[in-house]
Formats: sequence, C-alpha cells, structure tokens
Amino acid sequence: MNDRYDAGYGGDQYELVGYDEYNQPVYRQVPAQQTQQPPQQQPYDPYGQQQQQGYAYDPYATGTQQQTPDYDTGAQQAYDSRQTPQAGYDPYATGTTTAYDPYGQTATGGQQPRVAEQTAYIPQQAGPAEETEAPKTPEAGERDYRTEQFAFVEEPTDDSEDVIDWLNFTENRTERREEAKRRARGRMVALVVALALVVSGGVGYLWYAGKIPGVSSSDSKTGTTTAAGAQNRDVIVVHLHNTAKGGTSSVLLVDNTTLKQGTTVLLPNSLALTDDDGNTTTLAKSVDDDGTSGTVDQLNTVLGTDIEGTWRLDTPYLQNLVDLVGNIDIDTNADVPDPAATKKGAAPLVHKGKDQTLSGKMAVAYATYRASGESQNAQLERFGQVMQGVLRQLTSDPTAATTTVQTLAQILDPPLTDKDLGTFLAKLADLAKSGAYKTALLPVQNDGTLTAQASAGVVKDVLGGTAKSPDAGSAVRVAVQNATGVKDDTEKARVVLLNGGFTFLEAGTASAASAKSKITYSDAADKENATEVAKTLGLPTSTVTKGTVSANADVSVVLGEDYKPSSAS
Repeated sequence: MNDRYDAGYGGDQYELVGYDEYNQPVYRQVPAQQTQQPPQQQPYDPYGQQQQQGYAYDPYATGTQQQTPDYDTGAQQAYDSRQTPQAGYDPYATGTTTAYDPYGQTATGGQQPRVAEQTAYIPQQAGPAEETEAPKTPEAGERDYRTEQFAFVEEPTDDSEDVIDWLNFTENRTERREEAKRRARGRMVALVVALALVVSGGVGYLWYAGKIPGVSSSDSKTGTTTAAGAQNRDVIVVHLHNTAKGGTSSVLLVDNTTLKQGTTVLLPNSLALTDDDGNTTTLAKSVDDDGTSGTVDQLNTVLGTDIEGTWRLDTPYLQNLVDLVGNIDIDTNADVPDPAATKKGAAPLVHKGKDQTLSGKMAVAYATYRASGESQNAQLERFGQVMQGVLRQLTSDPTAATTTVQTLAQILDPPLTDKDLGTFLAKLADLAKSGAYKTALLPVQNDGTLTAQASAGVVKDVLGGTAKSPDAGSAVRVAVQNATGVKDDTEKARVVLLNGGFTFLEAGTASAASAKSKITYSDAADKENATEVAKTLGLPTSTVTKGTVSANADVSVVLGEDYKPSSAS
C-alpha cells in the first residue's frame, strides 16, 4: 500500500511553512498552477479503500484537474484537522459536485465536504493522530477548538491549595482546642490549689486563734499557750523618772506584729522581782538599784517575755516630746494643780474632762500626779494615757519619727538606738491612729506576786509569756494595819516593805487612830526580822515587841500617827 505521507507522492510538491507548537516542521502542498508538471491522476483503488489525500479521486476522470484546495498561507499556523472542506469533483461537469467516498460509499446527494487537507511531515516525524469522530462544521461566528490544538495544562492547583488550607485550618483549630483544654485544666488545678490553701489557712488561723472546738482556750490550755506563744511581738520597757519629786513609773510598749495590735502594759512598782543575789525585791527598787539592764533581766524572768530594749524617759524629755508632736488630746480624770503655783487655791493646771489638750508641761504634771489616798496604780494609769496620746500624735513615718527622737538629744541605753526607737514608735503610732491600740494594767497582789488572772490575761495573751513570781515563802511576811487616819499610808508602807524584800500582807484599817506605831513578833527567831521591818519603815526599834501576830504572818505592824512615809525613803 502506498504511504500517504511520503513527500513527493504522486508528483505533489511540498514546501516548509513553519513549525508547530511541538517544534516539529510543517509542510504544505504547492498548488498545481505554481508547478510546471501536469497533474497526475491518482491510481484507481479497486477495493474502494480510502485514499487520505488532500483531494478526491475520480475513476472516470477525463483529465480535468480537481479544484485546488484552499490552504492557509500563514507561515506559523499550526496543523488544523478541521479546515474548510474542499469542493467535490464532478466527473460529468454537470455543475453538481459529488465527493468521493474513500470507503466506497457514494454520497446520496448534495454537496459533500471535501477531505481535509493533510499536512505533510518529515519521514522521521510521527504522523498526526486520526480522528475518531467525523468532523463537525462549526456554526457561523463560532470557532471550534480541539484539545490537541493546545499544549497540555496541568490541573489548577486552587482546589488543592484550598484543601491544604482547610487541613491547616482544621489542624490549627484542633491544636487551639487542645491548648484551650490544657489551659482549662491548668486553671482548674490552680483553683483547686488556691481553695485548698484558703481552707487550710482558715483552719490554721482558727487553730492559731484558739477558736476550733476541742482545742480552743476554753477547752485546752495547751492549745492557747501554743497559739499565743507563736505570735510575734516587739517589746520595749519605758521608765519615767520624776526628776522633780523622785520616783519612777514603768510601762511596756508591745507591738504584736501578727495580730496588728499595740498595747501599753502598766507595771506597778510593787511587782515582786528577784535580784542577782536571789533576793526578793520590787520593780521600783530594782530600777533605782540595779539600773536598766538588771531590771530587764528580772522582768523577762517574771513575765516570761523578751524585752528588746529600755527607754529611760526623764520628765524633761517627756515634756519636750509632747511639745515636738504638737500637744496631745486625752480624757483627763482629775484636776491637776500647777506645781509652780505659790498661792493656795490657784486654778488647776489641768482640768478634768474629755478631749483636753495638754502641752508638754501639762502632760508631765498629769502623768506624775497622784492624789492623796490614791494608789500608785492611779498615777500609773495617767502615765499610760499620756503615752497613748503621744503615739496618736506622732508621725507614722519611720524616718520622721527617728528625726523626732534625735531632736530630743537623749542618750539611750544600749542596745537601743535612735533609729530603732523611731521605727518602733512609728509602728505603734500607726496602730494607735487606726484604733488598734489599748492599755492594760498588770494585776499584782498585795505581796507583789502575780495572780492567775494576770497570768491568763495580760502575761499570756498580751505578752505571750508565762508568769513566774518569786517564791514568797522564802521572804519575811509582814502584815500591816493602818491606824494613822490616812488611807494612802498603807500603800506607801507596802511599797517600802516590798522594796525592802519583805512580803506585804494587808491587815486592813483600824477603827480608831493610834498615836504610836507597834511592831510585834511571836517567834524569837523573828525578832531580828521585826527589827529590820522597823528600820525599813522608819520607825524606832523601841516599837518592836513580842506578842501575837496575824495569821500567816511572821511580823505584824500597826501604823500610828508617828509613821512618816517620807522618813521611810
């Protein structure tokens, strides 16, 4: 069979017109009128097989040449398998063109489309793919494109990118959900821990404060002691020295940093202490004899506390301190005469009443005032009022408070320094201004020892210590009855005897005054002790006689009008 793509087949002439999109050479047949050779007829196919040429073959051809097919003269146009069909060849020249059926089928009538022109190719070049469907004539105004006319284009990646984006979004959302779950679990754990701490802290505070049933102060003394002892307290002792009339007054300034509570504890001068030699003495005598260091040690032993320093405050320094803070306002409980007044019946320096403004001089007069017949505790309470008034007026700034202390130009007893005292007073001042401040009197018995009430109230709750009074059995017990007609003489004798190391026992007041004092002992071994009591009270030794004494006493004393408290100093 003849090869229809052979160049020059049947005498046809081809020329190169360009290259297609695959960079393959494209040829076209040279029209007949441009060649010098006459057209040659195609050999007759007796089997009616299709001749894939660019024109139809007429078995009855009379030498008339077929119509020349219309070629696209564009040099760079690619192969188009759907070019405009050629006109059929009419063997009888009747004007009716009948196309040759390459498969031996005769057209039923009408003009048949000519066989599409085949573009030649180089022998080494692969032939064009044959159509599987009959070509369709494009409608007017439309161009018919075939897939093979265009280069292969990959599927668009938009969909795949959308899928990737969706997967990323899904993955990120899943991670966010997991992260949210982890955070939620973390917050839940933190909340549970916080609640546990709150509950445990509340229970601990209730236990600490002794408010849990079964371990409270009303049910367990051990629990109360532990709770009170666990609190942190800063304590200093203040000794007020009356430089004009003599005598001292002592208080403890307590800052409970755990409960945010400040307290002034009033210490009676009759408080029994034990000196370095083991002898019983009183607070007043210890301050005069042993000084500040010895007194602090004795107070720590008796009260079971830890005093951090001693502030000796003489009355002139108290006056300057009140003036520096700008006077004080307190509720006074007595009219205080002016110590400098020379005329009897002069107006009092301090008037009794509420919210009385006191200057430095007035504050000192009020703090040291003790009316006739009053106990030393009455004067001590006035001193406590003045101290609390000073704290309410003092600045709460530690630096400014330190400056105030330094302005006093006072030499403090080591290890207390100006800065330590100023900082301490500033803290108490803040508590006093907020109302978290109180004053408490240490209850002391007639013999100077501490009672159970003092141990449970002031010593244990305020100071966090344990009361330990000196053994009163080792001291000489002296029972005193007042027959002087002056009520205050009993208190003065008590202080003198306690300062002398005796145990004071109050025997009341006689129904009638006695001109002479009398001292009695029952045991001969106590004669010497009775003589020492007479000397301590400033009475002559001739007043000592053997006789009957009061119960539980070693020596009995009846104070007469001859007793002069001033001589007992």
